[in-house]
Formats: sequence, structure tokens, C-alpha cells
Amino acid sequence: MAGARGAGEPLPPVSSFTRYPVKYFGHALPQWGWDAPQLKALFGTLHFGLACLITALVALHIAAALKHLIDRDGVFARMGPRMALLAFLGLVAVKASAGPMAYVANEKSGTLSVIDTERDEVVAEIRAGSRPRGMALGHDGKTLYVSDEPASALLAVDLATGAVTSKIELGESPEGVSASSDGRWIVAAVELSNSVAFIEAASGKLAFSAKTKGKNPEHAVFSPDGRWLYVSAEEADSVDVVDVAGGAQVASITVGRRPRGIAFTPDGGRAYVACELDSTVYAIDVAERRVLASIRAGEFANGVAMRPDGAVLFVSNGKAGTVSVIDTASNDVVATVSVGRRPWNMAITPDGRKLYVANGRSNSVSVIDTGTYRKLRDIPVGELPWGVVIR
Repeated sequence: MAGARGAGEPLPPVSSFTRYPVKYFGHALPQWGWDAPQLKALFGTLHFGLACLITALVALHIAAALKHLIDRDGVFARMGPRMALLAFLGLVAVKASAGPMAYVANEKSGTLSVIDTERDEVVAEIRAGSRPRGMALGHDGKTLYVSDEPASALLAVDLATGAVTSKIELGESPEGVSASSDGRWIVAAVELSNSVAFIEAASGKLAFSAKTKGKNPEHAVFSPDGRWLYVSAEEADSVDVVDVAGGAQVASITVGRRPRGIAFTPDGGRAYVACELDSTVYAIDVAERRVLASIRAGEFANGVAMRPDGAVLFVSNGKAGTVSVIDTASNDVVATVSVGRRPWNMAITPDGRKLYVANGRSNSVSVIDTGTYRKLRDIPVGELPWGVVIR
């Protein structure tokens, strides 16, 4: 039943051959299968094939109905109730066949690879400027904002059509992009001007830019409450803190050399910053603006992603070709997962079950089970994938 399915949750009998239960309106049903990836893949393929078949039959039926309407032979009026039922079933089948979509910015290809996270397959490619890097989803989930470095601009991509609907001039070399939780702001770190550009999402216009201390800012990430913006810079040893309401930097927190990825715990109490040249992750007390712990990761710690429950942080290690798994309760590395070459930025599915890692030098995305810390597969994408966002 499609109405009982949670976001990104596998459908039966696919779920019967994973370690995840099938849920009916939030209640787990008895599990009659076992964890068998090959059977899951088989039933997933069958499920998708049947969904496509049903969709094709519905389309054929609609075409035939339209012919009856044009011919005015009275058949169309008698078909009305059945047409409505078939159309509904077709929509259910199409929706059920796909999980949340992962969007991968391929810097060298100038494209976004679209991955169906249910089947872990690329289902589309979207042209997005000449060198897409940072990405953030608009609050409504319909628009993807993508930085295009050579164009010195932020592109707004309509995800329904795959078309670039607007181009916002930012200044030379824009990098990381993020969105505030209230949907008001889209921000982009702009390297050569040492600033963060604030774009008003409602109007799609550049509202103002906030200067930052660090040279060549790369990532700008909102705290969960939207009050603070943490900014990392390639040529720095600190994280800059911008007061969003005031639109200006108010502090710097000393960490390690070349800070990169930033992630907050869901409650906003701590921030984690990966520092590439020190291969170390720093845990920061947000209220007191001080370092709580330094955690040795793999060589060239880079991207970070927090599991939605806040219990686990994942860190990509660019030179090592691995992902470190950090228990946020103890701030210890509890596992290391091998991925592709030069892993960069990452994202986790909304249900928290899978991590998607962009491997820049392997032209692939590695998928990791966030519960078992096991790599599930590698998905070929475009050239030089820089990052991932999921909706």
C-alpha cells in the first residue's frame, strides 16, 4: 500500500530481503524474509518493471479514451469512473517505483547526475553550467541552487523540468552553497571576495554579502536554528561565525589547518569541522565557541555528514580514499570504510539509512549503509563529482 510507505522506505517484497521492516502506518509488519542483497535487487528490478508496465497500460488506456472523446460515440462518458481509478493507480505505481533522489554535481562534465536512491541507479542527467560544485535545495524541494564557478554565478535549476530558470551573479569563484532551515536564505561562499553571498529565496535576488576573515572561503553552513552561519576557508586555521540577523561576522574559532566540511548536531549544540591538512576533525561547543575535542581521522579529512539522529558523523578522507565513522557520544572513530579515490562531499538519505559519497577521482558515488558501516555499491556518474544533495 503506497499510503503506508515512509519516505525512502523500500517496498515489499523488497524490504523482506533487507534488515529493515515493512511498515504499515508506522507499525512494523512481521518479517518473513532475511537480509539478502541479491534477492532485494531482483525484487527491486521486478517492482520497477511492473510499475513501468502499469504506467504504460494506463497511458494506452487514456489514449484510447481520448479517441472515444474525439469520436463522440458515448463510450467516454461510460468510462469516466474507471478512467479515474486507472489514473490513480498509475500515479501510485510511478511514485512507488522511486525513492528520494540524490543529485551529484559533476564538476568536469558540467552536469548533475540524478540517482534514484531506492534502486541506486542514475536515472537522469541535467545540464548545469560549465563547472557545477556547491548545491542546496530550496525549502519547497522544487529548486536546486548550484554554484557555477566559471560563470561567477548561482544557477537556479527547476527539478521538474531540469531547466536553469535563473542566474544570480555572485562574484568570482563561488563554492559551497547551503539553505537556511526556514527557507528564507540561500548562501554561497565566494572565494576571491572572501565573503558569503546571501540570496533571498523568495525573490531570487542577492540581498547582501558578509565579509569573512578566512581567505578563500569554501563552505558556509547554517546552524539548525538559522541563527549562525559557520564558514570554512582553504587558507585559514579557523572557522568564521556570521550572525545571520546582523549580516556580519562576529567571531572566529581556531581549529586546524585548511578547514573544509562543517556539520551540526541536530540540536545545534555542537559543530564538527574537518581540517584537511591536519587530517583532524574538531568538535566545537556552539554556545561557548570553543573546541571540545580534536579527533584524528584519515589523511586529508574533507567532507562531513551527520546522521539525522546525531549519533554518528561521517568524514571523507581525500588522500586515504576512506570514510571515517565517528561516534559523537565519545568522539571516537569507530569504523573506517574504503570508498573511491579522492572522496569529497557527501549526503545522507532523509531516513538516515544510506550515505552517498562523491569520489572525485573515481567518477563514482559510493553508497554506505549507515547502520552496518558497510559499502553497498559504487555508482558511475559524471566526471569529477564534487558533492551530493538528496531530497
